[in-house]
Amino acid sequence: MILQSKISFPFFIQLSHLMKSKITFLLAWSLFVVSLQAQMPFKSVKLPDKALNFVVASDMGRRGISEQRAIAGWMGETAAFHKLGFVVVAGDPIHDEGVKSTTDPEWQEKFESIYTAPSLMHLPWYVVSGNHEYRGSVQAILDYSQISDRWKAPARYFTIEKEMDSKGTRCLLVLIDTTPLIEKYRTDGHYSDAGLQDAKRQLAWIDSILVVSNCKWKIVIGHHPVYADTGKDLSERTDMQRQLEGILDKRKADLYICGHIHNFQHIRPKGKSVDYVVNSSASLSRPVQPIDGTLFCSGDPGFTVCSVTSSALTFYFVNHKGEAIYSREKKK
Repeated sequence: MILQSKISFPFFIQLSHLMKSKITFLLAWSLFVVSLQAQMPFKSVKLPDKALNFVVASDMGRRGISEQRAIAGWMGETAAFHKLGFVVVAGDPIHDEGVKSTTDPEWQEKFESIYTAPSLMHLPWYVVSGNHEYRGSVQAILDYSQISDRWKAPARYFTIEKEMDSKGTRCLLVLIDTTPLIEKYRTDGHYSDAGLQDAKRQLAWIDSILVVSNCKWKIVIGHHPVYADTGKDLSERTDMQRQLEGILDKRKADLYICGHIHNFQHIRPKGKSVDYVVNSSASLSRPVQPIDGTLFCSGDPGFTVCSVTSSALTFYFVNHKGEAIYSREKKK
């Protein structure tokens, strides 16, 4: 017996309209994304005078392959042209197994021989660890501060305060150690001493630093995202949301900047005031799709430039070709 479906002619008209609507939406979205990714050399961007300007880099350390050497070159040009003040490393400076000691050859092969531009040699590099550092020795990451004049890792988590004008307007950067805040790293023996770290103590410290600070701008920087499109374990984000998001909201942080996902994302969840910025990889990048709250995303590798004045905080996504593919300004 042959079963025949009966589909009326009006159904085909409705289907046609639906398909046209979807095509129109997809076309509009594509044009929107293309418009955001308009290629503009970052050198053509004029950063404000008397601003606090710095680079955020992360997910580095691949012996110069996967665009790492090109990106290092653009970081050097950016630092020289715009007179940047410092570099913040949001975790994973040395893939894949971190380092075993301060004399590990990985330092030369994956960091020192790559970031050789004079403009980068004389800048301080403020560093927090990512999950890959916990595959080696995090203590070696800290101890390298005694070896290299530019490497600044005074503790697993720490703060930087910078003054931006003669009136004493200040910006606070809170650099945190996110690996011990995520349960799977604490219980997996591949991640050295992550489980021995006092997560509650760090969270209390973050809260206390933010609550007592009278800085106009408050930026928190760690390795793992609170919100992001990623194929990585959902538990990473739910742990970060459970542990950190409430502090960021309550203490009115302006930005949370992370790495780990190897692409650019700017997300502001509905009803939230915190902007969540995912910095792309300084070497190997991954594809990305928008999620709820996504204002921009790109699978390009690269780095982020932040420019902070007494009235505005602006960040720029700069890709492996030295192009500013996105910027966003936040005013107070």
